[in-house]
Amino acid sequence: MSDMPKALPESMTAIAITRPGGPEVLTPIEKPLPIPGQGEVLIKVAAAGINYPDILQREGRYPPPQGAPREPGLEVAGTVVATGPGAQRWQKGDAVCALVPGGGYAQYCAAPAANCLPVPEGLGMVEAASLPETFFTVWTNVVERGHLKAGQSFLVHGGAGGIGTAAIQIASALGAKVFATAGSQAHCQLCERLGAAHAVNYRKDDFVPVLKEKTGGKGVNLILDIIGGDYIQKNIELAARDGIIVNINYQKGSRVQVDFLPLMLKRLTLTGSTLRARPVAEKAAIAWSLESLIWPHLESGRIRPVIDSTFPLTAAAKAHEKLQSPHMGKIVLTADAI
Repeated sequence: MSDMPKALPESMTAIAITRPGGPEVLTPIEKPLPIPGQGEVLIKVAAAGINYPDILQREGRYPPPQGAPREPGLEVAGTVVATGPGAQRWQKGDAVCALVPGGGYAQYCAAPAANCLPVPEGLGMVEAASLPETFFTVWTNVVERGHLKAGQSFLVHGGAGGIGTAAIQIASALGAKVFATAGSQAHCQLCERLGAAHAVNYRKDDFVPVLKEKTGGKGVNLILDIIGGDYIQKNIELAARDGIIVNINYQKGSRVQVDFLPLMLKRLTLTGSTLRARPVAEKAAIAWSLESLIWPHLESGRIRPVIDSTFPLTAAAKAHEKLQSPHMGKIVLTADAI
């Protein structure tokens, strides 16, 4: 049986996707509180981060994994208010942030205990809510799949967004020489303030010749791409010999005609991944790595989440509109501001 305090309400406000479509389909509803299952905790949500996969789910292109809540939301921060059987480490009253498979746009959310992390010392709930989905994604793709090492060069596309601002800081902390692309001078300046050696305004310049020059003609060792489309061929052209290209999204499309000959000649690795459907145990391993190696940088201030704006939970539609317009850093819903 779950340890559910009697003082908790029976129902809560959550955000439902009423049908596939634009931001207007995000609608507040009342539903029963989740009951934490085996190995889970129940979190009273203070803040919930929003991410591009939430848009894909809203549009009907990224369904939740089997057994996950149907409501969107992949990361939350708040206070543990109940624990399920077998939940380890966390106690009622603990301040945590958590990676969840869905249901984060709500006043309460059940989360795997193994996928929770302590709120880093010195950070508030809004900042903490911006961490899990973004930092788990960056770590597994840049470090585990991309094998980034100190002294290597690293490029992230969309450097001023949530993934980009985290990737720049994490790669810089790991000793890489970081480059970024972004869509305005202000966005490029943000990337450079966060640690990028150079940021290319893709609306003005072709990043391939610019970064070839910046790397002395060698190209870039690791590229993290959320764009796809014509960037796929450009990434292959820019990649250094034995380089790695990791795709985690295809905002400009995943179906393109590509010349793979340079891939063979330069011995490149082209890979990618998704996070949401991976088993709890795999995500727990990422959580352990982050807490051991990245959380100290958050607590020291070496890495700091960038927050663009916050919206009340019931204004999730406006938050999605903001996410699909120019922004810098993360956009976060505040569940205590209904």
